[in-house]
Amino acid sequence: MISTTALWTAGAGLVVMTGMVAYQVYCRYVLNDSPSWTEPGAVMLMSWFIFLGAAVGVRENNHLGFDILLYILPRGGKRVLRMISDLVILTFGLGMIYYGLQLVQLTWNAILPSLGISGAFDYMPVVGGGILVSLFTIERIVLRLAGAPVDEGLELASPEAEVELDAASDITGTKG
Repeated sequence: MISTTALWTAGAGLVVMTGMVAYQVYCRYVLNDSPSWTEPGAVMLMSWFIFLGAAVGVRENNHLGFDILLYILPRGGKRVLRMISDLVILTFGLGMIYYGLQLVQLTWNAILPSLGISGAFDYMPVVGGGILVSLFTIERIVLRLAGAPVDEGLELASPEAEVELDAASDITGTKG
């Protein structure tokens, strides 16, 4: 639910940002009077949908990773490496929250002249993204510890599929 909301919000932000940039182009080239708020507003919106989208990527297990080793490890080794990966991602998310809040605090009293709002709004997406990255990673860690199948990205669908893959690799001679 939260990840779907974040994804839809990110998509809506992309649409609004596109509209803002189109409005700026129209004003600049047709009206010969470019509004000052469109560019910083578009960049701020872009920050939100980037961090929201990244958090959803973590939730969907589409974050960056080095998967080659996971293909050759036994199931238990895969769980250990994925847990280590999740702990690193959780640490990164907590760092986003901690350092993002420091940036928010430092820029709270500064006013963005083109938008007339606090400069802290530039860094709030870092905090929001960090909160979601941390929540989604904690969710995956808890589910994994409870025995739920959260690591389907590299797992075969069923034991029968594994047998079929072994048989196919025996035929092609690719199994080591």
